[in-house]
Amino acid sequence: MKNYYDETKKFSKKHVAPFSVKTDQEITFPTETFKALGDAGYLGLLVPEKFGGQGKGLQEHAQVVMALAEDNPSAGLCYMMHNVALKCIIDNADETLVKKICEDVINNHVFLALAYSEFGTGVHFYKPELKATKEGQATILNGKKSMVTSATHASYYLVLAPSVEKAGDINNWVVPVDSAGLSFDMPKWNGLGMHGNVSCPMILNNVHMDPLYRIGEEGTGFGQVFTTVATFFLTGLAAVSSGICLALSEQANAHALERKYPGGTSIAEIPAIQEHLAKIYMHAVSAKAMTFEAARAGAEGADDAVTKIFAARIQASEFAIDSATHAMRVGGGWGYNKGLPIERYLRDSFAGQIMAPSVDVLNSWLGKVVTGQQIP
Repeated sequence: MKNYYDETKKFSKKHVAPFSVKTDQEITFPTETFKALGDAGYLGLLVPEKFGGQGKGLQEHAQVVMALAEDNPSAGLCYMMHNVALKCIIDNADETLVKKICEDVINNHVFLALAYSEFGTGVHFYKPELKATKEGQATILNGKKSMVTSATHASYYLVLAPSVEKAGDINNWVVPVDSAGLSFDMPKWNGLGMHGNVSCPMILNNVHMDPLYRIGEEGTGFGQVFTTVATFFLTGLAAVSSGICLALSEQANAHALERKYPGGTSIAEIPAIQEHLAKIYMHAVSAKAMTFEAARAGAEGADDAVTKIFAARIQASEFAIDSATHAMRVGGGWGYNKGLPIERYLRDSFAGQIMAPSVDVLNSWLGKVVTGQQIP
């Protein structure tokens, strides 16, 4: 199998790393990176070959996301969500919608995003409060989504809404960015980290949805969320956090070797520093290995795929925060005073624990899964 991780790392040094500081400091979407991703064919990674894509799957998804996240976690996260949304359409929508979206991605280099979470239900995003009514063949959507990644920049957003025809069920809609009645509250984005996400609220005011844009049969959204979406989303989040761990290990090692005392010895020779560096390295290689193993299990449909994907997501998120804490102690005043990129990765690392489903929710789910209980 082609090693997409190593290949993407080379791409990332040219097209992601140069814009990472700008993305963070200016709180802007990594536009230049996404143009390069489109030009290089990465946006079509999961698009079937018959539509001009690469036809790849979960393992390649994890490899590319991790490599991007090492240089810019925001870029890795936004790209990951594009893949998740696109894969959901490919796996569940009818051929007409699949063809339309895939050809737009390949021919026009557009990308997608998720608009699932809401202010009331939070991490339980599969319980939408959005209002849906019928008007002829169209479904009218009204309400507000809370944190929409790639807001205004993505061309299509996946939106969960209650089914009008099947009470208690939900639908998964593809909402074009130019839909009448769709708007974004951009000033509300003020995240601690992951600044390039521009995850602001989305307002849907009498947005008319043609049946063409419903993914799958009426009322099948819940099943889509807990199959395709969960698999690619959780694996992708594990890959993002693993990328943060890997970057922190590289940065902490470099600083420890470069920071020297007047006598010429580096702080890397201090036992306490060595212990921090060892912990960060172990976190990085463990998170990477577990994420790739989870992706393999998921791709092959292994019996333990769900448990491994849950575990990888939890482990990588927690390791990223712990690694950043150790790295800041290695960086000392240089890190605290924002003289090193470690501080940026520290802020970015905290996003992983709260992104739906949060680490707290997943710990409960993992405990249920390993004891044969139903989730959610």
